[in-house]
Amino acid sequence: MIAIVANRYQTEKISGWVAAIAIAFTLPAVLLGSLAGVYVDRWSKKGVLVVTNLLRGALVLVLPLFLGLFQGKSGWLGLPTEFWLLLTVTFLVSTLTQFFAPAEQATIPLLVKRRHLLPANSLFTTTMLALLIVGFAIGEPLLTLADRLAATLGLPDVGKEFLVGGGYAIAGLLLLGLDTGEIPDCCHRERPHPLEDIREGLAYLQKNLRVRNALIQLVILFSIFAALVVLAVSLAEAIPGIEPDQFGILLAAGGLGMGLSAAILGHWGGRWERSQLSSWGSLGMAASLVGLSLATAQLWLALLMTVLLGGAAALVGVPMQTTIQAETPPQLRGKVFGLQNNAVNIALSLPLAVAGVAETLLGLRAVFWGLAGLAVAGSLLTWYISPTGSVMSAPD
Repeated sequence: MIAIVANRYQTEKISGWVAAIAIAFTLPAVLLGSLAGVYVDRWSKKGVLVVTNLLRGALVLVLPLFLGLFQGKSGWLGLPTEFWLLLTVTFLVSTLTQFFAPAEQATIPLLVKRRHLLPANSLFTTTMLALLIVGFAIGEPLLTLADRLAATLGLPDVGKEFLVGGGYAIAGLLLLGLDTGEIPDCCHRERPHPLEDIREGLAYLQKNLRVRNALIQLVILFSIFAALVVLAVSLAEAIPGIEPDQFGILLAAGGLGMGLSAAILGHWGGRWERSQLSSWGSLGMAASLVGLSLATAQLWLALLMTVLLGGAAALVGVPMQTTIQAETPPQLRGKVFGLQNNAVNIALSLPLAVAGVAETLLGLRAVFWGLAGLAVAGSLLTWYISPTGSVMSAPD
């Protein structure tokens, strides 16, 4: 969507329009995450995965048609009608994603046995992060290539939509072959009561210390990495040999460390309790953040600390996600994962607003030390709830 806006509207308002696209994509994540989880528990997980992908694909694929129909027409607040259409499609795609995400997480325990959840989540994390890194690296040239290929076929300005929409459609068709082993609900099942179901999910989190602690650990993890996205620009500006607009190198190094660590966890992570892995990971993140605060003079040291930070983060993220999947009853997974998505989205949003201000007022080094303290607090929380290292991990 941002690429479409950048291509169509070469004006001084472009940054504000891009911000509007980002807000349209973020709002459903904050408003609908928990509610979507309620319905995911009532519906077929496979059905949700297939339908949401196909609908997202359809929305993107029909976008060129509607953009052509409304081209040049002025809409609300003097903005082009086609821009409002882009905002609407962005909002709808994000809304469908709020149903897809908890269904995706709830499906993993249906596909693998309990003892295989850790390596399954490690594989999931490794491939997701690896493709995110690849996607950020080749996304813009790939979209441009798609437009060029479409133009040679006599279809100008539709390549981006066909590439992204086709990707959603292919994913939906591939998922048709998924065997989740789900038993269809009786047609007389009671209709959902969203508020009651959300309260049920919250009550479960209040009673189950293991799941609640895992959720808090994930919130801390995502808060730190959201702040790091903001701080990476200032860090790149301070490090000799790298320009501020090359901050993506630091983020890619973190993703590399996380992917490598997740792959290692998939092979040997089962030898340790999940609580131990999380404690080690939190302390490793704290040490890496302190190292980053002292690494502003040498690029190699900053990259090393960022790789170690990503590796330590995987020691927290993979075991904690596995704990939530293993400990949550099947009938509550959608609700819990919906609440998790809500909490994580808030954890991703607040640091984006706060980190830059804190860095301006306190300085880069002080903010890194503060994030290190937050990571240590996560480790202490694990120790407090699981002093023997056994509470967090029920036998497989």
